[in-house]
Amino acid sequence: MLHRNRAARNRHQAARARHDMRTWQVERRKRTRHLIELGGLVIKAGIVDLTGDDRAMILGALLWMAEKLRSEEGQRARVLWVEKGKAAFDAGRPAGAHDGIQPPQDRA
Repeated sequence: MLHRNRAARNRHQAARARHDMRTWQVERRKRTRHLIELGGLVIKAGIVDLTGDDRAMILGALLWMAEKLRSEEGQRARVLWVEKGKAAFDAGRPAGAHDGIQPPQDRA
């Protein structure tokens, strides 16, 4: 009897936790989703396969990219990379497809 009550209480607490909408949890979920989407971009670009999932190499490439964006050529790189990224998003789905997934908005 005690075991069933404990199990029921645990199920109830787990259900409450899944639907808890406290501000910090909502923000944590948004951040988690954002990080997952960024990881998806790394995979979509083929970086994982090309580097053999070498995280030091991936981080090095990202650091190089950040340096490039801070340099005198930063604006030119932004324009080129945005065009290339938009073309890749457009090529990744059929014309007129509305699957609910949208490319991230420019945050610069």
